[in-house]
Amino acid sequence: MQVELVDFISIPTRDTARAVAWYRDILGLPESSVTDGEIETPNVTLCFFEPEREDLPFVANEAGIALRVADVAAARSELEGKGIQFIAGIWDSGVCHFSAFRDPDGNVLILHRRYASRQAL
Repeated sequence: MQVELVDFISIPTRDTARAVAWYRDILGLPESSVTDGEIETPNVTLCFFEPEREDLPFVANEAGIALRVADVAAARSELEGKGIQFIAGIWDSGVCHFSAFRDPDGNVLILHRRYASRQAL
């Protein structure tokens, strides 16, 4: 088997319409022209899933989804201007900068920008 691409990522929510509106209005991502309840990014679809409708427990994604941006500090400042509160400051891993925040359902989102190549171990 050879994986070609990741087609979509499921994001748990308690309210799909609210989630779509937030990702559209706050993050500036367009709604899917193909399927209701989905958001498009340049390379992957974000698909919202309401687990409680299937009698499953709601659990927010704590691992996070990294959103590549040109400038983490500038993107963070823009989101703070929209009322978004960040989990902590901007981190420097030695190869990238990143800063995390949560969507209205508590799912972690990460502003991310790699600035150096990974070094061989």
